[in-house]
Amino acid sequence: MSVIKKCLFPAAGYGTRFLPATKSMPKEMLPIVTKPLIQYGVEEAMDAGISEIAIVTGRGKRAIEDHFDISYELEHQIAGSDKEELLQSTRDIMERCIFSYTRQVEMKGLGHAILVGETLIGREPFAVVLADDYCITEGDGVLTQMVKLYEKYQCSIVAIEEVPEDETYRYGVIEGDLEEDNIYRVRNMVEKPAPEDAPSNLAIIGRYILSADIFDVIRNTPPGKNGEMQITDALQLQAQQGKVIGYRFTGRRFDCGSVDGFIEATNFTYQSQSG
Repeated sequence: MSVIKKCLFPAAGYGTRFLPATKSMPKEMLPIVTKPLIQYGVEEAMDAGISEIAIVTGRGKRAIEDHFDISYELEHQIAGSDKEELLQSTRDIMERCIFSYTRQVEMKGLGHAILVGETLIGREPFAVVLADDYCITEGDGVLTQMVKLYEKYQCSIVAIEEVPEDETYRYGVIEGDLEEDNIYRVRNMVEKPAPEDAPSNLAIIGRYILSADIFDVIRNTPPGKNGEMQITDALQLQAQQGKVIGYRFTGRRFDCGSVDGFIEATNFTYQSQSG
């Protein structure tokens, strides 16, 4: 059994970079080939031994709940045909996972979205997956790698990767001391710094394991960049106590929050599946 039992998916954003497609469809439901982004994230959580899936949604996000539910009419129509097996992956998820949902009424930053999820998580360490970040690995998934690391360090963990120095303004960026291969004890974190202000080119991507006290930390963290509640700012307070690990994960990430990254991920996955 995994020591981490719950995974939170913040999924209330508008996905404006994909308009008009996301006018009435959640960006988390955009498909990479034939499977929506959020399903890849849920499968990654399952592979890490996590079975309780908590999703923070918003207006116009009903399709996410419907996706992880039975569709009697559809299943009746395809019963006995070769199309039945196309739904097997979602059936497996529904059999193995418990889903819970709550709504983020206002968009006030990722820290706020995570705080809204407190009612679903309670007082225990948990994982966070941003479905926009689609991760491919040859061995263990990124969350599985991080859960193993949590068992050793027992503190918050952020997945990091090197990014071009002129792109630091798009990410939370860490500064830290190398503890062992690919593992940093974080000293400083900056939300979306200009390249000249960035402490490194090690950027946080959409995989976290957060300790049980993070909700209290977020509540006591003043609004940051753009007046939003930034998870980076809350983690910075933990980092000052030496309680954050940055982990350079093994694998490849596609930024599916951008059109270019989404197309690249689709092409890569299609070629991998057809090859």
